Amino acid sequence: MATLGIPQNTIEVLQKYNFNFQKKFGQNFLIDTHVLEKIIEESGITKDDFVLEIGPGIGTMTQYLCENAREVAAVEIDKNLIPILADTLSAYDNVEVINDDILKVDINKLAEEKNGGKPIKVVANLPYYITTPIIMGLFESHVPIDSITIMVQKEVADRMQVGPGTKDYGALSLAVQYYAKPEIVAIVPPNCFMPRPNVGSAVIRLTRHKEVPVQVNDEKLMFKIIRASFNQRRKTLANGLNNAPDIHLSKEVIQESIEELGVPVIAYGEFINSVIDFLIVAFVIFLIIKQMNHFFPKAPAKEVRKCPFCREALADDATRCPHCTAVIDDAAAAK
Repeated sequence: MATLGIPQNTIEVLQKYNFNFQKKFGQNFLIDTHVLEKIIEESGITKDDFVLEIGPGIGTMTQYLCENAREVAAVEIDKNLIPILADTLSAYDNVEVINDDILKVDINKLAEEKNGGKPIKVVANLPYYITTPIIMGLFESHVPIDSITIMVQKEVADRMQVGPGTKDYGALSLAVQYYAKPEIVAIVPPNCFMPRPNVGSAVIRLTRHKEVPVQVNDEKLMFKIIRASFNQRRKTLANGLNNAPDIHLSKEVIQESIEELGVPVIAYGEFINSVIDFLIVAFVIFLIIKQMNHFFPKAPAKEVRKCPFCREALADDATRCPHCTAVIDDAAAAK
């Protein structure tokens, strides 16, 4: 039975092995059973599935995976965790722990050996500093994947899921959405981890597309263009692509291609600089006028002539008040 989701049990294991958290590995262990159950539920794991877990830690989520999947392969980079995992997973005969860097593991070979080359499911509580390389490594290596259900930094999850027209939309959004449909399925606060991270977290499920949204002849070139397009947001698209060191196309070819697509050419950097220049000039003019007012004071306002009876304003040459019809005596009006 899975027991490590209970904080006290996690503490006991850590104390038993005198384990020290390694900051370089971004280790934050889950200690909330509700979150663990939610991850299993949203990943859609069944007894027919082979699951790859990345970064099992002390085996907290691994226990849940073993109880719900046919077989689990857990890849852990920290050799200090291997004896702990041997202990915490000793009750399960459907798990293999691999002490290696996930970026160096031949996952295609693993999927072929363990699942006959059929799509696998990936579940992970990823170290936040290496989230993007792991996800893109899985996709770009064309590993047969059904879905990836992962815990990531909330900000990163938002960028994966967001659509065009927002400030968070960028190269990561396009890359992930080219391969999969992203959906944030849970928001996880810092107090669900040990030790507590300094940022909020989210569980996001990436369901692999049966077919990619667009067919391209060269995926690598496409992603180079995507990265270059967002690397210099203040420049025009043409200049951004032309300045990219790994895109070997002339500026003329780039410009013609953009024009063929009907994309408007807007020099965002120049536009912003023009707005800033205008605001500076306007502020300087305001200060000059304000200073000049000290040298040219306004003439005192002329006293308004009023009716001595109703006190309404009168024209300078009026002999009768248009308001109360009283006859105006100049001497009386002057009072």
